[in-house]
Amino acid sequence: MTKAGLRVLVTNDDGIHAPALELLAREAERRLGPVTVIAPDRERSGVAHGLTIRQPLRAIEVGAARWAVEGTPTDCVNLAFLGLLDEPPQLVLSGINGGYNLGEDLTYSGTVAAAMEGRLFGVPSVAVSCAVGADHRALERAAAITCRLAEEVLDEEIPSDLFLNVNVPPEPCGLRVTRQGRRRCRQGLIRRQDPKGQEIFWLTLAGASWAEDPRADHHAVAEGMVSVTPLHADLTFRGALEQLAGWEGELELLG
Repeated sequence: MTKAGLRVLVTNDDGIHAPALELLAREAERRLGPVTVIAPDRERSGVAHGLTIRQPLRAIEVGAARWAVEGTPTDCVNLAFLGLLDEPPQLVLSGINGGYNLGEDLTYSGTVAAAMEGRLFGVPSVAVSCAVGADHRALERAAAITCRLAEEVLDEEIPSDLFLNVNVPPEPCGLRVTRQGRRRCRQGLIRRQDPKGQEIFWLTLAGASWAEDPRADHHAVAEGMVSVTPLHADLTFRGALEQLAGWEGELELLG
C-alpha cells in the first residue's frame, strides 16, 4: 500500500481533549496522509473492548476532521468504518495513552482495544502508550516512533490479523520486539467510607510485581527500550487443543 493519500484514523481512550491525541494526529498527517480524529468525548480508560449496543451514540464534529463521540474507543472505530466517514480509514493509530499498557493490563485498555477493532475491520493498526506524566518532548518522540512503525507495517507482508502494542519510555535507547508480560501479584484495592459511613472501594492498577521474563514488554521498558508487541484477536489457546481433544464425544461431561 502506498502512503500517498493514505486515510488515517486516530483515536484514543483518554478523550478528544487529550493533548497527546493531537500530537499523534499531526505527526501522522505529516508523515502518512490525511487524518481524521474520532475519539471519546471524555476519558474512557479501562473500558477494554466495550461496544455500546443498548443506547444510541452521538458524534459531534468539534473541528475539521475532528469528532467527539459519546461512547467507547471501540465505538469510535466502528463509526469510522460503518458510515460516519465518506470513505473508511486504511490505518488506525490509537493513543498516545497516558500510562503504559503492559502485561495483562492491555486486556483492560481501551487504547489497545481500538487498535484491535481496526484490525478486525481489516486494516493495519497500532496502539501506543507512554509513561504517566510524559512531557511534551517524550510524547512527540512517541508519535514519531508510532508513525515510523506504521510505515514498517504498511511496507511489510505481515499476518492479516496482527496489530501492534507499543510502549515508549521517556528516553528510549533502542527497540525490542516483545511478548506480553505477566504479573506475579497485584495490590490495587483501596477501601474507604463515604460521608454517610457506607464502605466504598477503589480499584487501581498500581502496586504490582512482574514475573521475570527478559523478552517481556515490561522488561524492555524497564531497560529503556521501546517495546513492540505483536498481538492478534484470536484468544484460542492452541497448546491445549490436543490435550482437550479427549473430551469430544464424552456426553457425561454434559449431564
